[in-house]
Amino acid sequence: MTTSRLARLGREEPSLLPLAQRLLTLAESGLPSMLLPGKEAFAFTMAGTKAADGSWRLERRGTSTRYAAITALGVRHLPEDRQRTVLAGRSAQEFTGLLVESLPSVTNLGDAALIAWAAAETGHPKLSDALARVEALDDDPGRPRYTVEAAWVLSALAAARDTADVESRLRAARDRLLRSRSDGSPLFPHATGPGLVPWYRSHVSCFADQTYPLQALARAHAGGDGDPEALAAAEACAERICALQGEGGQWWWHYDARTGGVVEGYPVYSVHQHAMAPTALFDLADAGGSDFGASVRKGLRWLTDVPELAGHPTAQEPLILDELGVTWRKVYRGDPKKAVRAARGLSTRAAAGLRLKPLDRVYRPLSVDRECRPYEFGWMLHAWLGGRI
Repeated sequence: MTTSRLARLGREEPSLLPLAQRLLTLAESGLPSMLLPGKEAFAFTMAGTKAADGSWRLERRGTSTRYAAITALGVRHLPEDRQRTVLAGRSAQEFTGLLVESLPSVTNLGDAALIAWAAAETGHPKLSDALARVEALDDDPGRPRYTVEAAWVLSALAAARDTADVESRLRAARDRLLRSRSDGSPLFPHATGPGLVPWYRSHVSCFADQTYPLQALARAHAGGDGDPEALAAAEACAERICALQGEGGQWWWHYDARTGGVVEGYPVYSVHQHAMAPTALFDLADAGGSDFGASVRKGLRWLTDVPELAGHPTAQEPLILDELGVTWRKVYRGDPKKAVRAARGLSTRAAAGLRLKPLDRVYRPLSVDRECRPYEFGWMLHAWLGGRI
């Protein structure tokens, strides 16, 4: 299992190569159990419960169209025989076809965009149908959208531009993301305009609000005739989140989109460490941006050297469970009703940078969320098996 990205990891930090290979093996072994009966959809999550004898039981819960599409985006990088092993006999293109057929009932813009993106990347013959559904759901470019969904629209259009006439729509999607930022801030907000987020937390954005626009803008630059403004915006965002990265490699969760600072660091999500940060930063480098490989490697290392749990015997447990085919979802504070995030959201609204530091002593990040979701492995496969680095 060697690709250029893995080969480069082996050259630059050989001790991390076995970890990346282990995670990719885990993704292939874990995804089949996340397929729902009927083999046409993926569960929303796999929840782990520990029995008194120390054994674990995994339970599929819910259904997610977007997670299925992200899984297809990742699985397409495997050889076809292994695609079929993961997807119950179907190739990534064939599985994407099931998602395309479901589009008339899809009402969420983000879900439709991801399906269109998967259709473009797998070369599905009904890509035009998928793009038409995205256009129908996104018929007003001036309407505020959640930033993550707006980014997925741009990524889908960028992937489709070689086979479909999408340039005018791509330009509108690109402009929407660029306009969404506060003057002088390199970070993206949670929504592209007012009205979707309550005023008291409209300044708070999350890690996904950074990585998906960063990735989309880099991909928009990489295709066509190039787009230096889009690349510069992606580069500025990457520089900022990497500058803010924790000493232990943590990719923090909530940011102040006005100032470019951290609002609340926790939870720290495994998927950010092994998949979302790598796929965005690798795609940026592929597009001609800077090399943030050192930050990727630092983040990857967190999965086995979790400083939050070190030295606390009652809290220590591995986040990677090979025998179950999962990585546990996050390390978090365990505060009731996400009290720390709420308090810091309100305090930073009143005064940028006011973090109420005593909360760190009261609510320490010693809890582990024992869930694993299909998209985590989809993006992992996309991050480490795709690209040209």
